[in-house]
Amino acid sequence: MEEPIDAIDAVFGDRMRRFHEFLAEEEPTDYKELIREMLMKNENRLCVSIDEIREFDKGLWSGLLNEPSEYLPAFDRTLKDQAGSHFDPLNPAFRETDDPEFQVYHVAFKGAFGSHSVSPRTIRSTHLSKMISVEGIVTRASLVRPKILRSVHYAESTGRFHARDFNDQTTSFNPISTPPVYPTEDAEGNKLTTEYGYSIYKDHQTITVQEMPERAPAGQLPRSLEVVLGDDLVDSVKPGDRVQIVGVYRSLGGGANTSSSFFTVLVANSVYPLHARSTGVSARETITDSDIRNINSLSKNKDVFTIMAQSLAPSIYGHEYIKKAVLLMMLGGVEKNLENGSHLRGDINILMVGDPSTAKSQMLRFVLNTASLAIATTGKGSSGVGLTAAVTHDKETGERRLEAGAMVLADRGIVCIDEFDKMSDVDRVAIHEVMEQQTVTIAKAGIHTSLNARCSVIAAANPLYGQYDVHRDPHHNIGLPDSLLSRFDLLFIVTDDVNSPRDRSISEHILRTHRYVPTGYAEGEPIRETSTISLAVGNERLEKDAAEEEEEEQPMYQKYNPVLHAGVAAAQRTRGAKKPKILTIPFLRKYIQYAKSRIEPVLTQGAADHVVKIYTNLRNGQDTKSKRTAPITARTLETLIRLATAHAKVRLSKSVEVRDTKVAEEMLYSALFRNIGDQRPAKQAKVDKEVEDSDEDSEENSDDDEDIEADVRLDDDRDNLTVPPTGGRITRSQTRRVRQAGDSSQLQEPSQHEEADYEPVPQDETQESQETQQTQERMEQLTIQEPEIIGVPLSEQRTRPRGHENTISPDRLRTFNRIVSELLRDEQFQQDTGFTKESLFEAVNKKLPNEDLFSQQEFEAGVQKIVENGNIFVTDDGMMYGIH
Repeated sequence: MEEPIDAIDAVFGDRMRRFHEFLAEEEPTDYKELIREMLMKNENRLCVSIDEIREFDKGLWSGLLNEPSEYLPAFDRTLKDQAGSHFDPLNPAFRETDDPEFQVYHVAFKGAFGSHSVSPRTIRSTHLSKMISVEGIVTRASLVRPKILRSVHYAESTGRFHARDFNDQTTSFNPISTPPVYPTEDAEGNKLTTEYGYSIYKDHQTITVQEMPERAPAGQLPRSLEVVLGDDLVDSVKPGDRVQIVGVYRSLGGGANTSSSFFTVLVANSVYPLHARSTGVSARETITDSDIRNINSLSKNKDVFTIMAQSLAPSIYGHEYIKKAVLLMMLGGVEKNLENGSHLRGDINILMVGDPSTAKSQMLRFVLNTASLAIATTGKGSSGVGLTAAVTHDKETGERRLEAGAMVLADRGIVCIDEFDKMSDVDRVAIHEVMEQQTVTIAKAGIHTSLNARCSVIAAANPLYGQYDVHRDPHHNIGLPDSLLSRFDLLFIVTDDVNSPRDRSISEHILRTHRYVPTGYAEGEPIRETSTISLAVGNERLEKDAAEEEEEEQPMYQKYNPVLHAGVAAAQRTRGAKKPKILTIPFLRKYIQYAKSRIEPVLTQGAADHVVKIYTNLRNGQDTKSKRTAPITARTLETLIRLATAHAKVRLSKSVEVRDTKVAEEMLYSALFRNIGDQRPAKQAKVDKEVEDSDEDSEENSDDDEDIEADVRLDDDRDNLTVPPTGGRITRSQTRRVRQAGDSSQLQEPSQHEEADYEPVPQDETQESQETQQTQERMEQLTIQEPEIIGVPLSEQRTRPRGHENTISPDRLRTFNRIVSELLRDEQFQQDTGFTKESLFEAVNKKLPNEDLFSQQEFEAGVQKIVENGNIFVTDDGMMYGIH
C-alpha cells in the first residue's frame, strides 16, 4: 500500500508502465475522464474493471490476483502520477481538490474474480497473500480510530528532527513489520517531543462479516471473517448491511502465542453494497425530465389518490383504507420547528390490530421493500434499547460508547414493527418519546446526549385474546395504554369476518397467486432462486443496464395481470371503472420522492375551520365514545392536519384545501369506527331448513351489550334466511328509546316453542301466530328495515305486500338454472365489467317461447337461488358477476 522507499527497480517500473498504458486506453472505458472526475470530487480511489485488465494483459491480471503485494504498490504509484498530470490548480473545477502531491491514492477493483470469489466458510490457507472477493452480512463495526504511519519528533537539546515509520500487515505490504515501540529518546538519550502536525496518520476500522444465513449448510451456524477498512472505506457500511468486499487475505502472525496458529484478516481494497437499500442511507431515485412530465400529468388526475393507493401492494386483496393510509404515511406531513424550541412532528404513525392471517405482516413487508429508508424489527426480537440507543463497551479500548438503535438508524425513514403486542411494557415505554418528540435522550454510564429519531412507525399487533371480539369494547381487545394509542395517528381494526362472497374472492385470489408463473419459466419448471445473482463484484453489468434504462423512458403503468391484480380489479368494479390502472413501483418511488422534496403545503383558512369543526364534533360525540378505537385528544387535531397535508402532497398542491381535510376526515373515521359494532351481514346466508336461534353469543356479551334476537321467518320453500341489515338485533339502547317514546309494550325473550321446528306456512294463509305479530309490531316501532332482496330495488321491495315473497316451482327453477349456466359461458357475461339484472332477465327470456317466459317474480326468485348456490356474485350497486 505504501510506495517503496528505495529506488524503483526495473520490474517495478515495467509494471507501472503497463498499467499506465492500460489507463491510456479509451476503449472500452475512458479512465482519463474517470480520473478527472475523481479529482473534481476530491476522492482518492479509482475503480478499475479487472475483466478489462485481463483482456489487456493476462499476465498483469494473473499477477494482480496471485501476488497483489507486488503489483498494488505499482498501480497506486501510477495513479498518483496520473492524478498529478491532470491536476490544474488554476482550473475552477479543481478548487475543492487537494494537491495530489500530498495525497495517497488507491486503485479499487471490480468484476469477475472466478475461483478467487469465496465466502467466510470456504476461505482456506491457500488464499493467503492473494486478492479475493467475499460477500456476507456485516455483524459488527468498531469505532474509527487513527493509526500512525510516520511519527516526527523534535529534540530540544540538539535542535534536530527525528522520524520513524510504522509498518504492519494491515498498512503496508512490506514483509518486515516495525516494532510497535513509540520513541521517547534519541540514540544519545535526549528527550524527544512529538510534532503531531508533521506526523502522518490514516483512518482505521475493523468490521466482522458473517456468511449469508441462506447460503449456510443446513444445520450449521454461519461463519465470520474479520475485515480491516482504511482511509475512505471507513464508515462505508453499518451492521446489517449485505456487502461484497474485495481485498488481500493477510496473516498477522502469532505474536506471543505459543501455538502455531495465526490470526488472519482481510485488508479491504473496495466495498460494494449488494443492493441500494443495504447501505442504511435513504436511496435516491434519478428523476428525469420525462418523469417530471408524467408526475405532473398524473397529479392533475382527479383520481390520483385512488390510483396511487391501489398501486401499493396490488397482490393484497382489499384493505383499501389501509393502503391509502400507508401512502399518506410515506408522503408525510410538514414538520414545524418553532422559535421557542417546540417541535411539531410531520411523520404519520399507523397501528394495525386484528385477527391473524389478515395480511398485516405482508403490508409491513411491502413498506419495507418500497420506502427509500425502512428498518424492520419484531416485538420479541427487539428490546427498548435496541429500538432507541444502547451503551456498550468497546472491545479495543474498554471505553463505553453509544450505539444507535433501529429508530435512530431510521432517521427520516420508516420503522416497521411486527408483533407489537408481544413487546414487554418496559420496552414499549421506551418508544413513547420517539413517537412524539422524535428524539432519543440518553443519560446513563456517564453519557448524556440526545439523538434524532425523526421516523414514522407502522406497527402490527394481534388482539389481547388472539382474535378480535366485536362484542367487547375496543380498549378491552387492544390491551395497549391510551398514552401509546394517542401517539398513533391511525389505528385500524382488521377483522376476519365470515362473508361467503368475500371469502370466495379471497380464496380465488390466493389460488391465482399460487398458480402464477414468472416470465421466462415454463409451467412446471422449478424457479431458480439464484437466477438474479451476478457473479461480477460491483454489479458491473447491472450498472450498465441502469445507465441504459435512465436514457430510455421508463413506463408509468405496469401491465395488468389478472393473476396478481385481481384484488384491484374487484375494487374497481365496485366503483364502476372498466380497467384498473396500476403504477410501477419505480415510478411510485419517484412520485413520492418528488412530492416530499418539492412540496410543503400551507394550511388555508377554510381548511383550518373545517379541521376545527371535525375535531369539535369528535370531542362532543358522547354516543360514540365507547365505540372509538382510540381516545380523542389534542393529538387527534394534529393528526387531521398531517393527513390533510399529506393528501395535498399527493395532488402536488402548495395549499391544503377543504377537500384535503374531507379526505383526512374520511381516513380518521374509517380508523376510529371501522368494524366496531357494525356487523354487516352477508348478502346471502345459506343455512339448513331448520331455522336456528342465534343467541349463543349472549353469554360472552357484557351487561351493556345484551341483545334480544328478533326472529324473522320466511317461507320454508325458499330454503333461506334473510337477515336484516341491522343484524336482526334489538339492543337495549333501542329499547330505551322505545320506552321513552311512550311504548307500553315490553320486549320478551323468545319462547321455547319458537325455537323448535315449525311447519311450512301456506302462501295464502293470512293468520299468523301471536308471537309473529308481536315481532312484526316491535320491528315496525323500532323502524327496523325489512329484509333486503338481492338484485331488487328498495322501492319495489317497499311496494310489495308482506307475506307475498317471490317463488318459483322446482321445474321452472331447473329450466332457469340451465339457461343461466349457458349464458354465463357466453362472452357477453364473462367481461370484467359485469352485467346488470335487466340484461340477464332479457337474455333468459330470449331463449324461451312466448308462452314459457319467466315473470319478474319468478326471475327474482331464481336469481336468489343462484346467488345462494354461489354461482353469481352481486355487489352493493347491483352489478352481477359470474363465478366460475
